[in-house]
Amino acid sequence: MENPFEIILERLEKIEIAIQKLKLPTIKDDKEVLLSRIETATLLKFSLTTLWKHTKSGKLKSYGIGNRVFYKKDEVLKSLTRIN
Repeated sequence: MENPFEIILERLEKIEIAIQKLKLPTIKDDKEVLLSRIETATLLKFSLTTLWKHTKSGKLKSYGIGNRVFYKKDEVLKSLTRIN
């Protein structure tokens, strides 16, 4: 008869492998990160109204999916201009 602990360990290893296969790849590049309106306003320390004005004037580019509005993080950071 097989050792029950060995059976449990084999099953745990199979479960760990299955979990690793299910994990989604992490986003390491800011180009791929989408920010919501609230996240973008928080990042820039703007109100939502000011964010809307900058989007409407073309200073910030927004993207839509359904009724939702997103901003690409790298584009938001590139839109900042140096004053001095």
